Amino acid sequence: MNTIFRKSMLSVAGLAFAGGVFAGPIAAHANPADAKPVAVAVQSAAPKPQGDQSHIDLNGEQTANAKAIIAATKKAGLPERAAVISIATSLQESKLENLGHLGDANDHDSLGLFQQRPSSGWGTPEQITDPEYSTTAFLKGLRQVDGWQDMPLTDAAQTVQVSAYPDAYAQWEQQATDLVGQYWNS
Repeated sequence: MNTIFRKSMLSVAGLAFAGGVFAGPIAAHANPADAKPVAVAVQSAAPKPQGDQSHIDLNGEQTANAKAIIAATKKAGLPERAAVISIATSLQESKLENLGHLGDANDHDSLGLFQQRPSSGWGTPEQITDPEYSTTAFLKGLRQVDGWQDMPLTDAAQTVQVSAYPDAYAQWEQQATDLVGQYWNS
């Protein structure tokens, strides 16, 4: 009796599987007018900036550096969101100025657009003060952050930069978004 019951159950399971295999293609050709609506969550392309926003007027050098960050991001094959995070980070770290050694005003040996440190393995002073190199180095760090595309900008930037002021990046998100919107396709 146990064997008969087991065979019956296997037969029922086999029929259920076969019905699913054949019903799938049939359902694909069903009349869409008969279909019931399904709720779908839609995520916006870019998160809304967090907190109070800062803005500075850019000179020619700063604008050229923003464009260099965008070009390096595109060359790396990353989306606009990566450029927004990169520009916001540079706005916080250097106001988009490619800083050399500042003497006593320098934060350790931090240099360039992202205030990267040769002593921390970011590269040589010459490399770090090259906008394409420093952006590529920042983006390499960003790629290593799981879920960076969906996290708040300040969290993504902080994970790469490890700043003493982790929330400071958020204030530049709107200006960075505007700059990317203005120069991404130019």
